[in-house]
Amino acid sequence: MGQTGTSFPANLPILDGKNWNRWRIQMATIMGFQQVSEIVEDGLPEMADVTIEAQRMLYKEIKKKDCKTMFLLHQCVDEAYFDKISKAKSAKDAWEILEKSNEGDEQLKKVRLKTMRRKYELMKMESGERIAQFINRVISYTNAMKASGEKMIDQTIMKKILRTLSPKFDHIMVSIEESKKIDELKIVDLQGSLEAYEQRILERSTKKPVEQTL
Repeated sequence: MGQTGTSFPANLPILDGKNWNRWRIQMATIMGFQQVSEIVEDGLPEMADVTIEAQRMLYKEIKKKDCKTMFLLHQCVDEAYFDKISKAKSAKDAWEILEKSNEGDEQLKKVRLKTMRRKYELMKMESGERIAQFINRVISYTNAMKASGEKMIDQTIMKKILRTLSPKFDHIMVSIEESKKIDELKIVDLQGSLEAYEQRILERSTKKPVEQTL
């Protein structure tokens, strides 16, 4: 048997303060499936407008849907958001509370991401920094940007790494770019190639003093 109009999916999305955009889309689908979308859009009619039996019956059905929607919302938020909507008088009120709560968060996230983008553009390999250290620093930063909503692919990150290496890597950087295989590479492969080149540079630099003394 399929799901009935009063059953809910087994794995409901939970709003936790970090996933508003995704959660909102998922909830729109679930509420559409449960046929309660209009409840959060239109809300409950005023009781004063309910004057005849047919209207009272309609109000009763709408109120039932509202309770169903409130129950669904209660199941789909974490404890902090539950506290915010627990005293809402209708599902529409609860939804508006969630929207307002997250609009500020989204604005803050956009400002934070803008600042992170500026810092990311200025990132470059520092004097004395090893390849592994630099790449780990870039990856940590791009992961933080992704968590704030930035969409980045590995090829873009690798081009950033190559573009900001110290001058001693110019030869291999040009070689990798001219091979036109950047789109086929993975970050771990790029790191391996750069570390191997770095090791050769280090070996040559340690041999020179010995040769000069001879």
